[in-house]
Amino acid sequence: MVSFLRSLKAMVRSSNAVAIITFPYTVLSDSFCKRWQHLADTLLSIKAIPDEDKDLAKLLTGYQDMVGFLHVHKVAQTNSQVPVILEASTFSLKLRKRRSLVLERLNQAPVDGSSGPSSGGSGSCSSSTQGSQLDF
Repeated sequence: MVSFLRSLKAMVRSSNAVAIITFPYTVLSDSFCKRWQHLADTLLSIKAIPDEDKDLAKLLTGYQDMVGFLHVHKVAQTNSQVPVILEASTFSLKLRKRRSLVLERLNQAPVDGSSGPSSGGSGSCSSSTQGSQLDF
């Protein structure tokens, strides 16, 4: 099976085509899954959200519309010397009007209810209140 994937990868790279292979993670052994993941140019995983997960509903904004998560594990870097750095690696899947699936960057609600950065009383890095030569 691994030799088939290697030959398929070589054929796809030499032509103007795309191949998508999906498989359930639970069916195959861990060592075989790791080999497949290593051979893949792009690696995505999808996870469904359980209905009525109250802890998750507190953490995420727009939880009612979400049907799952898409996590980007690996991005193709063919013919490039610069690594691809994504702004976000986890996206939410939302179903709109029964016909379209929307990917949105995952937004978390503020934990303590504040909307901005925390405001501290002091701007120094040291814990002492007296001034010294080592204060930043």
